[in-house]
Amino acid sequence: MRAARLIKMVLLLQSRPSMTAAELARELEVSERTVTRDAQALSEAGVPVYADRGRAGGYRLVGGYRTRLTGLARSEAEALFLSGVPGALREMGLEDAGSAARLKVTAALLPSLSDASRTAAQRFHLDAPAWFREPETPALLPAVAEAVWDDRCLKARYRRGEDEVERALEPYGLVLKAGAWYLCARVPEADAFRTYRVDRFTAVDATDTRFVRDEEFDLPGFWAERAEAFARSILRAQIVVRLSPEGVRRLAYTVDPLAAREALGDAGEPDADGWVTAMVPVESEEVAHSQLTALGAEAEVLAPETLRERFARDAARLAGLYRRPDAR
Repeated sequence: MRAARLIKMVLLLQSRPSMTAAELARELEVSERTVTRDAQALSEAGVPVYADRGRAGGYRLVGGYRTRLTGLARSEAEALFLSGVPGALREMGLEDAGSAARLKVTAALLPSLSDASRTAAQRFHLDAPAWFREPETPALLPAVAEAVWDDRCLKARYRRGEDEVERALEPYGLVLKAGAWYLCARVPEADAFRTYRVDRFTAVDATDTRFVRDEEFDLPGFWAERAEAFARSILRAQIVVRLSPEGVRRLAYTVDPLAAREALGDAGEPDADGWVTAMVPVESEEVAHSQLTALGAEAEVLAPETLRERFARDAARLAGLYRRPDAR
């Protein structure tokens, strides 16, 4: 435990000019007194940790000291190689950079860990696209990715419905969701962050102007918030459904997961047959009909009446199709 903490302390100091005891204590989740003891232990072990005294003081490494990654355990080394997504790197035009980085990390590892990249690849593979669709890499993705990495402002043309619009964008980050690439960008004109599907860009031009990145921007948090907002925005209608225990189990696999969570969270107690009645948010009656058909006899639509009648017609047609010849 302490050995891992000492290695982390060295790597933290190696990545920054200096750090205060309070900063180190926060990063290492220990007290400042423990930081002082750890710094002393590193110094006695030959690591040149220097303490600057005074209110503005802190700890730093002397003489450009660098450490090899000899402190990595096997599980840590294997996890490191899992952090890369080769397919995504290739689509962004970063395959060569990713390969070079992996080679450098491999060269820095102890000989006993040199097979970490192979063992990780044998045990984990990420296939991001959804089933039953052939993903296409947007032609302009490498240009957008380069602007993201370089913090360069973009002039972009974007398909919106039948029209094309032109936008000046500050490209903050890229998200790969179910095989589709999205750009999260700030629109200076509106002073707002927005999301764009990269395959809808018809032209992008990286300017010579670099924007100043808002260090408070949290890409995962922004995406999670927008994804939930999008899901809520398309759930504009509601239906009332009676579900068997099996229907309850399968609901999250047939409708939007957010809709399923809300519906089952507000559902009443099961009736004498074990069925529950739930109000399910849906995109439309048409979409609800398509989704709930997969539940078959495990769901009964109670409202609206138009959707209930539609399922009744489906049931009658199915009964006709499956009636035995001798029963006709």
